[in-house]
Amino acid sequence: MKTDIVTEIFTVVDSGDAAAFSRFFTDTGRLVFGNGEPMIGHEEITKGVGAFFSTVAAIRHHIVGQWHQGNDSVIELSVDYDRLDGHTVTIPVVSILRFGPEGLVDDYRVFFDLTPVFAQHPGLPS
Repeated sequence: MKTDIVTEIFTVVDSGDAAAFSRFFTDTGRLVFGNGEPMIGHEEITKGVGAFFSTVAAIRHHIVGQWHQGNDSVIELSVDYDRLDGHTVTIPVVSILRFGPEGLVDDYRVFFDLTPVFAQHPGLPS
């Protein structure tokens, strides 16, 4: 069932294990954050996601809604980002996943505005 794999994917992301996350993808699977360059394959996904994980202290995904049609899923989320400065920011996120015939992710797109996550927190020195 798609809802089970989606929950598992976000649980692994929240664990901060980039290599484990990349194993949800096909060998030629691609991951794209917003208008960023695609990361293709396990190695690029592990490296890119690992680099992103190093910019925050922790991440927690809360699924708001999910819709599945054939091999495609759209997931609406509320995501808490624990910033490196100790503050937490919550932003809305939409992820679109396309699964290959073997049940692994072939295409994963994440749409969000990370500006609040990396903006200078009011009250902190510049």
